[in-house]
Amino acid sequence: MRLPAIRSFGISGGSVTKAGKPTERVLVKVTAGGLSGWGEATPTPAWTYETVETISTTIAGYLAPALIGRPAWDLDGAVAVFDKTINRGLTIGSPIAKSALDLALHDLLGRALGQNVGVLWGQRRTERIQLGWIVSGQTPDEVRQAVREGQSEGYQAFKVKVGLHDESTDAAVVAAVRQAAPSAPIWVDANQAYSVDGALRMARRLVDLDVIAFEQPLPANDFTGLRRLRDHSPLPVALDESLRHPSDLATFVKLDAVDIAIAKVQRSGGLVLSRRLCQLAEDAGLRLMGSGLTDTDLGFAASLHLFAAFGIDTPVDLNGRQFVRSAYVTEATVEVKDGVASVPTGPGLGVEVDEEAVRGLAVQTWST
Repeated sequence: MRLPAIRSFGISGGSVTKAGKPTERVLVKVTAGGLSGWGEATPTPAWTYETVETISTTIAGYLAPALIGRPAWDLDGAVAVFDKTINRGLTIGSPIAKSALDLALHDLLGRALGQNVGVLWGQRRTERIQLGWIVSGQTPDEVRQAVREGQSEGYQAFKVKVGLHDESTDAAVVAAVRQAAPSAPIWVDANQAYSVDGALRMARRLVDLDVIAFEQPLPANDFTGLRRLRDHSPLPVALDESLRHPSDLATFVKLDAVDIAIAKVQRSGGLVLSRRLCQLAEDAGLRLMGSGLTDTDLGFAASLHLFAAFGIDTPVDLNGRQFVRSAYVTEATVEVKDGVASVPTGPGLGVEVDEEAVRGLAVQTWST
């Protein structure tokens, strides 16, 4: 379906949203025993390989038929079925499509039992998660304006997209953010844009700006480069795109090539695998930070449950509310006030979906 974009958003790979133009999402409904659960997939071709078309056909033609007839409570078994149906190559294999079904199953099971996801897991360490305002501007003046806009909404932490320009301009953009927000937590995300040497130069430029993390500076599979960078970088190295599956994190831990693991539900194929990844990071003594894929409210809520389960206390990049309007919800069931999100307490994911609105927004119907 198509949803209204509120603001423009770009990363080093290209445009994610454009103000005034619709942005597309795939919603999935899973039904069992007269109850339903909902999940979301966020096609982001500028970030990874899954598109509206591939997500829709993968679910309709492969994952949904493999799931039908199985017990809805068997979340672990569903993941095993997904992985057998769309197998792993050098990556997890259609994680965004798989995540949509995983989220819907969690939502369904919670609604069947009348409990939210945190209660299902028996794990919630915090009730509130601080959000970061995303800064993705072309000039220092633009980013200062973006920071002021975030501050007017009550946000007190900022994530800055770098790798969109030459190194000097990237550094000037971050410096402008620091000037506009002298005491705020700031971290930068390159989305794989740099070489090792370029990332080292950038880290040395940024260290005096009190940047708390340097997220995904190198290509996801550059194992030796990330090891070298971590050895020499004055900033902590955080990995996002590199961590599709818990086994990826295990590899980087063995190589001593990571300081911070980024938890991201859709990237890792849903909540089951994301919990495994977070537990591994915690057991390995790594810091955990959180991120999303410009999710609308379903994905937003799922991420909040995950981050709350592990007590993530640094600001997280859950930027959907900043860029996209969740026009399919009956009301704003996920509360955000002054840049802090309250973890939903309603059954399942805690988001009430207006199915009539979903069908009204649909641009194409896929059937199994």
